[in-house]
Amino acid sequence: MIKFPNDKANIFITTNKRTRSNLWKAIFLIFGLFLVTTAMAEQKTIKSHGYSYFGDLKYASDFHHLDYVNPKAPKGGEISTWGFGTFDSMNPYSRKGRAAALASAAFESLMTSTADEIGALYGLLASGLEYPEDLSYVIFEIRPEARFSDGTAVTAEDAKFTYELFLKEGLPSYKAVLAEIVEGAEVLGPRRIKYTFKLDSPERDRIPLVGGFPVKSKAWFEKTDAGIDENRMVPAIGSGQYVLDSFEVNRWVKYKRNPDYWGNDLPINRGRGNFDVIRVEYFADGNAAFEGFKSGAYTFKLENSSKTWATGYDFPALNDGYVIKKTLPDGGIATGQSFVLNLRRPQFHDILVREAIAHLFNFEWSNESLFYGQYARVHSFWENSEFAATGKPTEAELALLEPLADVLPDGILTEKPVMGVTSGMRATDRNNLRIASNLLDEAGWIVGDDGLRRNSNGDTLKVELLERSPAFDRVVLPFVENLKSVGIDAIYNRVDPAQYTDRTRNYDFDIITDQFPMSMEPGSGLKQYFGSETADESVFNTMGIKSEGIDALIENVLNATDTETLKISVMALDRALRAYRFWVPQWYNATHRVAYWDMYEHPENIAPYSLGQLDYWWYNAEKARALTESGVLR
Repeated sequence: MIKFPNDKANIFITTNKRTRSNLWKAIFLIFGLFLVTTAMAEQKTIKSHGYSYFGDLKYASDFHHLDYVNPKAPKGGEISTWGFGTFDSMNPYSRKGRAAALASAAFESLMTSTADEIGALYGLLASGLEYPEDLSYVIFEIRPEARFSDGTAVTAEDAKFTYELFLKEGLPSYKAVLAEIVEGAEVLGPRRIKYTFKLDSPERDRIPLVGGFPVKSKAWFEKTDAGIDENRMVPAIGSGQYVLDSFEVNRWVKYKRNPDYWGNDLPINRGRGNFDVIRVEYFADGNAAFEGFKSGAYTFKLENSSKTWATGYDFPALNDGYVIKKTLPDGGIATGQSFVLNLRRPQFHDILVREAIAHLFNFEWSNESLFYGQYARVHSFWENSEFAATGKPTEAELALLEPLADVLPDGILTEKPVMGVTSGMRATDRNNLRIASNLLDEAGWIVGDDGLRRNSNGDTLKVELLERSPAFDRVVLPFVENLKSVGIDAIYNRVDPAQYTDRTRNYDFDIITDQFPMSMEPGSGLKQYFGSETADESVFNTMGIKSEGIDALIENVLNATDTETLKISVMALDRALRAYRFWVPQWYNATHRVAYWDMYEHPENIAPYSLGQLDYWWYNAEKARALTESGVLR
């Protein structure tokens, strides 16, 4: 029973009816809050070694090692690969400068994912976590043995500092997501950190977001007075298996395995981090990189050129068995590689113009003539997965799309999803040229006496395709010729990597090649790629899409509480994104094409979602010695 002091009670009793009514409202409010508080206190608290929003974890708390690793893999040796272009920074969390490859390898998070599960997280810096059923907060217990590379302990203060650092100085798009989900962080003890979540935030993203922070050393940042968003060649210290060893700007960077790494004996780490040294050699283009591989300048190559894969691997070291060439399965979603149109440019505001441009890229001819038939076409943002929209919308999809029909492109309710345009086997498909020409006419871009298309103001339809890699010349140039053939004032501009980085980060481009690597459990990251609030801030929202309908469909994905609802929500989102035609989808390959000097080994069964060459492969010292003694590799 709720009681009041007598003097206060007398005041209320002697007041008028309206006041007495307000009194009862106050009493009911207080009583309601009491019931809510009691219910919250009675909530079940879950304690676990891992977390998965949708289901059971594959690995129990007493697991010995991950299924896809060799727990007895030897430690030692070096693996080297290549990087494209240049670098001028060792800070991977800044928009300024171009960070060296693998610059984030030194940092660990409270939890980590595995390469054979979707959406599962296990304790890394944290031994475990506890949270209530309503996911209103989470508490992590940081392992007492966790250490930064300078030997200092990883503490709850470091975790809180990291949260506040990213909230203050992180990428704008990331800060927006962080501010939307997390209410605050609280240190409960030297190794206990609590994150409280906003009640209206997406439940599924709460724990993965804070569990995935790359925890920074508060002492290092305070000592150096460094910031997170700055270009610097001095890396912050981390707690990871590898630390920076040495580098030569624009030529190479080398990382060494920390001999005092604190987490060697963790079950999550057994059979991983097997190389003593990881080295990245930089080359100006793919051709130079391939010549470097053949000469032994580096020893592992993940091949991304179909032409090189089909015709280039005919050299003495491979023919004599010193180099291994093979394909390995890739179970992940296609990367969504595509030509991306910058919707911030006025010439792309009309969807008819975007549709016309899509008809001028000939995938079929490119695949047969340039790629030796090695690729499949990308059509969906979730290509090679069950989330790709197909056919006309189902009733379940319509339930999500119908309320938004007025703020989505026409035909969204009745038509099949937009697919990549099919072309003939000639570089110039005349039928598609006619379709593109008619679309441009309808959009008001008319061919003038000089053969160029102009609008009613006399402006020509100018389009620049921006690229940084010479390997794309043979792909882009036929596309440009098709654009020109219908009267578009198209040019191809290949610039150096530094200029490319600067221009793309400032959205100073018309069309570029980009990727949209989606997840099988998509979450708040969707807002960084497709959200209106990030359109002029996020480095991931390349095209700058701002759509009330897309924003609402993203919310449906974030609020999905079971796998079937998630699938339907993603399919509806995929269908809507494709309807905007801001991309011209390119291609993908469902295998890893790898070549390496014969001194590395891997488990018989590669993890479905990661090739893992720098993670769980290992060095065979005897094979390496044989290569050296033969004189083919120094």
